[in-house]
Amino acid sequence: MSESDAPPKSRTAYVLDRLKADLQQGVINPGDQLRQTAIAKRYGVSPTPVREALRILAADGTIEYTSHRGATVRDFTPEMARDLYRMRAELEGLACEVAVERMTDERYAAVLAANERLVRATADGVEPATLSLLNKDLHFSIYESTSSVMIEGLQLLWARFKPSVTLWGVTEFSQALDHDHAGILDALARRDGPAARAAMHAHIMHAWELRQTSKELRATGPTSTNESDSEAS
Repeated sequence: MSESDAPPKSRTAYVLDRLKADLQQGVINPGDQLRQTAIAKRYGVSPTPVREALRILAADGTIEYTSHRGATVRDFTPEMARDLYRMRAELEGLACEVAVERMTDERYAAVLAANERLVRATADGVEPATLSLLNKDLHFSIYESTSSVMIEGLQLLWARFKPSVTLWGVTEFSQALDHDHAGILDALARRDGPAARAAMHAHIMHAWELRQTSKELRATGPTSTNESDSEAS
């Protein structure tokens, strides 16, 4: 795509959207170096909107600048990553309890459908990156019954930590996480807010515990420093 063919929004906004999508989908991972010229070529724009988009991401903490590497996707320490999981567990547990208070039968049906898509994809051996996205879809299908301010806070937490190696790439872990989801959905079906909160909290901390089982899963970013070499998580 050439710069003249870019969508009719500001080119900076276009680049920002593309970068966020690549981060979300695991095309770009924690620790990756972001070269302006390479990004400009890939997105079909000049370096100027790329530079502006990177400044925005630096301001919200997604990327950082260092003298020897330039712009890189922020790579969290194990302690920082654990803190984010703990924050997610608390806030997502609360979101589940709030969702129970407000969830309609229609919204619950949408949650069941999202879970069915994930379970089916897991059984079919779909690629881990897709399973990871379906997992997020399931979580946020629950949170749709809360409020925009709660959803925005949760989106920020999810955006701040994107491991380069996903738990959904390990079959037994995928099955364990699906089992956790079943417990959450059972609490939602019973309209038991405290139980839904406890189940979600336990699920997220379970995911953290699973991540500690191997050095590869504990890693917060790949060893590659070349942005073009990164793979989907």
